[in-house]
Amino acid sequence: MWPSDGWDVRTRLGVLVPHGDVGPESELQAMAPEGVCVHSTRVPFGGMAAGGVMDPTIPLAPVHAFVEPPVIDDATALLAAAPINAIGIGFTSSSYAGGPDGERKVVDRLTERAGMPVVAPCAAAVAGFGALGINRIALFDPPWFDTELDQLGADYFVAQGLDVVAHAACELPSNQRSINPSELFAWIAEHTPADADAVFVGGNGFRAVGIIGALEEDLRRPVVTANSALLWGLLQAAHCAARPTRYGQLFAVH
Repeated sequence: MWPSDGWDVRTRLGVLVPHGDVGPESELQAMAPEGVCVHSTRVPFGGMAAGGVMDPTIPLAPVHAFVEPPVIDDATALLAAAPINAIGIGFTSSSYAGGPDGERKVVDRLTERAGMPVVAPCAAAVAGFGALGINRIALFDPPWFDTELDQLGADYFVAQGLDVVAHAACELPSNQRSINPSELFAWIAEHTPADADAVFVGGNGFRAVGIIGALEEDLRRPVVTANSALLWGLLQAAHCAARPTRYGQLFAVH
């Protein structure tokens, strides 16, 4: 028997990521069930320097620019040339900044360019909450989201018909590589209000999927992150029946 060489997979998923960010593809591949492989392509992001270095807060101008043509469109076309089944946008901020209408326009434009489904994390989260029967959420964002971007996130979900009972950027070190799962778990567990039916953790570059199971056990309600929502949406779009077993209640619904 030959050892696995990575070729024999049932489903291949693509993801568009900020050029200096390894978070989305790392978490997506960590969650991916057997037979699913994740492939990424880089898209320039003006808020990130070499080595993934960012300012303590993300300015909105490069957030808007990330999804403007032609660069992300060309990156999508290149990724779609590979034998993959669906493409995800690994960038929550652009959905927040553009709102549901802006996000929909980006998805429609990139879907046409790719010739295959393109999935945005926030739209996938809304669909996931609908599948779970959730109406009231608590929203927690990365520490590098300023007050304005966090509020835009709350506005996004309210515009989609959800009741956001609390929202805040987590008060943790504002550096991707300084995020400690134990500290993030403790912060969210302490700040989740009793009247929230579920928790959403924004930011595809925010290290969060490892705490989903423990948080759900502690809070006794669903926990969805930007990357768990994106993977759920991608598996749906790719018509892949395989599901992770350790990353939250979301993957138990179709």
